[in-house]
Parts: sequence; structure tokens; C-alpha cells
Amino acid sequence: MKKRLSAFGKELYTNKTLYSMFLPAAIILILFNYLPMFGLITAFKDFNFADGILGSPWIQPLTKNFEYLFASGSAARATFNTIFLNLLFIGFGLVFELGCALMFHELTRQKFKTAVQFGIFLPYFISWIVVGLFAYNLFNYEHGSLNAILKIFHAAPVNWYENPKAWIIILVIFRIWKMTGYGMIMYIAALGSIDVTYYEAAKIDGATRWQLIRHVSLPLIAPTAITLLLLNCGKIMNADFGMFYSLIGNNAQLYSTTDVLDTFIYRNLRLNGDVGMASAAGFYQSVISTAVLLLMNRLARKYNPDGALF
Repeated sequence: MKKRLSAFGKELYTNKTLYSMFLPAAIILILFNYLPMFGLITAFKDFNFADGILGSPWIQPLTKNFEYLFASGSAARATFNTIFLNLLFIGFGLVFELGCALMFHELTRQKFKTAVQFGIFLPYFISWIVVGLFAYNLFNYEHGSLNAILKIFHAAPVNWYENPKAWIIILVIFRIWKMTGYGMIMYIAALGSIDVTYYEAAKIDGATRWQLIRHVSLPLIAPTAITLLLLNCGKIMNADFGMFYSLIGNNAQLYSTTDVLDTFIYRNLRLNGDVGMASAAGFYQSVISTAVLLLMNRLARKYNPDGALF
């Protein structure tokens, strides 16, 4: 034991600069990710604010909050919507982020390259609240821009806020538009780190630009793509609450395709004040996300060990 502590102390002293740089991130991780896990016990308690987390009585049976969570069927619907929409976001996001990064990497004129980068990355800095207002002015039945265009062509206006299936496509489009610029940063960095001798050797062999992308760029950034895919799969049960609440709000007519676990939990907590049920839903989200992450990591390690997280 003493030898291990001595070795640990020596390691800290030898790399004190690196550990000091990691310290702020470690503190934030502990405060906002690990300490809140203590609150998961409220999923098994009849929580009330007067008694607090520790003082609140244990619920009987311990699975009662989970039973209530799935009793109405709304949680099952929210679970399906969360997984389905996240799969669309991950799949289309990967295609657009990787495609834009490859396109950006192939550009040669620096001024044009800077303009393209600015144009793609700018939407990331726009708040979802602003995007929600933009969407409302676009899809509003009476005064929306889309219906105004339809009227010009003598077509019947569409009540977009009563069309649940249309919002699957709308949400994907807004997600790609806003997040592609941010998501392509890692791919651009990976492409920039590729040794130019690979491209030079391929050009000597007569490779075209498409062949350079297919046989040099894509294989060498595949580990980065797999790693990012795994990280996204780990969040497959967590929806972007800001996006869904800003674009959909409390429109019950769209719940069949757009009600996700985050909005379902928030709505039930706000209306019913049931902290135990909300905590049970959060616990359920975490367990499923962890299981998906472990499964995907196992598959990645089997087919491409360099891309696995662990």
C-alpha cells in the first residue's frame, strides 16, 4: 500500500503541470456529474421538500415510481420518440458533418474557405429560443412565410403545428442546420493531422481527388468518426431539451412524434410536482444510455479497436 501511494505521489509530482491543468475540469465533473448522482435515491422515495432527500420515507414497493412512470403509456411513447429522433440526428449529423469537413478540407482559396467556415459555424451560436421564434414565423398558419409562398402559387395553406409527421423532418433539418458547424470541428482537426506524404504517394500513383478522399482521408479519420459516434450513442436517451421545448413547446397535437423523455419529465414535474417520478425517469435514461454505450463500444472494439473508447 505504501509503495502504491509513493508511486502515485511521484506520478503527481512528475506531471504536476498536466494534473494542474486537468484539475478545473475534474472539479466541474465531480460537482455537476458525480455529486448529483446521490439524488437518484429519490427514485425510490416518496420525496417531499420538508423532509429532504435523506428524511423522505422510502416508497413501498420500491419500484412504485417506475410503475407509475410507464402506467399511462406516455413514457413508452416518449422513449421511442427519443431513440428514433436521436438515431436520425446521429445518422444525418454524421453524414453532413463528415461531408462538410471533407468539402472544407478540399478547398484551396483561403478567403473562400474562411467564408464557408463562418457560414457553417454561425448557426451554432444562435440560441434555440431565437430559432424557435424563427420557426414560428416560418410555419405559422395565418402569417407564416411558407404559407404566404403557398398562397402566391394558389396552393392551400398547411397547418404545420397540427401535422406531427412533418415535424420529424423539420426537427432533423433544424438540428443539422444548427449543429453541423460545431460537429465538423473534430473531423477538420483529424483531416489536418493526416501526413501529407500519404496524399503525395497516392497522387504519384495517379489517384484522383475522389480516390484520395475514399482511400486516404476516410480510412484515416475512421477512428475519430467511430469515437464521436460512440459518444453520441451514449447520449441516445437524452434529447436536447432546449431544442424541443423552443420549437414544440406545449403543443399536445405534436406529442405523438415529438414528445421526448426530457420534455415528458419536465412537463410531469411542472404540472404534478412529482420529484420521485422525475428521478425514476432520469435513472431509467441513464441505465439505458449506459447499456447502449457499452454495446456500441463492444462492437467498435470488435471491428475497429482503434476507435473504441475502452
